[in-house]
Amino acid sequence: MSWLTWRQFRVPALVGVVALALFAAYVVHLGLDVRDAEDAYRAQCAGRPDCPRLAQLAVDYENTSLYLAALLAPVPGLLGMFWGAPLVARELEAGTQRLVWNQSVTRRRWLAVKLTVVGLAAMAVTGVAAALVTWAMSPVDRVADNRFSTVLFGARNLAPVAYAVFAVVLGVLIGLVVRRTVPAMAVTALVFVVVQFLVPNLVRPHLLPAEHVTLPMTASAINQARGLGGITGAPVVKGLTLPDAWITDVSELRTRDGTPLDRAIFDRCFTDPPRTGAAEGPFGDTATCLADHDLHVDVAYQPVARYWSVQWLESGCYLVLAGLLAAVAFRRVQRRPS
Repeated sequence: MSWLTWRQFRVPALVGVVALALFAAYVVHLGLDVRDAEDAYRAQCAGRPDCPRLAQLAVDYENTSLYLAALLAPVPGLLGMFWGAPLVARELEAGTQRLVWNQSVTRRRWLAVKLTVVGLAAMAVTGVAAALVTWAMSPVDRVADNRFSTVLFGARNLAPVAYAVFAVVLGVLIGLVVRRTVPAMAVTALVFVVVQFLVPNLVRPHLLPAEHVTLPMTASAINQARGLGGITGAPVVKGLTLPDAWITDVSELRTRDGTPLDRAIFDRCFTDPPRTGAAEGPFGDTATCLADHDLHVDVAYQPVARYWSVQWLESGCYLVLAGLLAAVAFRRVQRRPS
């Protein structure tokens, strides 16, 4: 049964190996280039351990790091779509599963072998790709302080492997239910994208209890933010940063007694702030006007020291979910008429 599964899977596996080899060649070259740049910046610091020039490394490779992560991010979903979904759906669509089931091979063993062979292959391909990306970008990650970024977090270390296992099992289950190859592939891709959107935004920030801090909103602090005001015009500050921390939630602008800033004051500071003539920064006199009201925000955050804990917890959640989907698949393949 294992040999038969491998023969059926050998063409997709070969395509995966070739794609991985091309990807590896590019990433290794990129990793060596990053290290050459790191050595050059360290040389300019004359051996100082706290080399300030290294900050430029993050600036130089910021876009490259994002592009590389964006290139790796769809890989688990593609494996679920092209490896997982057709694995069972193609046989059910063609009716070839009856030949195997009539030769003393139980349905559960048939499904278990398929899941094991393809699941391990998906883990290997994604694991190697993630390890290469993690190695190549590690000098940049050390100085960029953004490992919790939604895009970067899912393209480093353990998480992509767990995503791949989940995607393959998801594809197999959907193929078992839909019983048609192309629709199963489309549904798998859609469900995986939805899950990948929901988990970073709704699950990841709450895997561990958040730490809390109150930040005074001086004019300087407001000018360091990326934006003011929400979609509804609410008095909020967007894009705040904390050293060595991932901010998961920021309250509305609050006054000294803890009440939210009056919307009329917020709008007035935006539309007609007092002209000081000395305001600096992207929000200028608006920031000065808001700061005059003695404002602060309450911030919830995850310390960067929890990075590996969050990696393990999120990966564990995906593996548990994959196990539950596999259990449903085994139950369904046993009960469903051929």
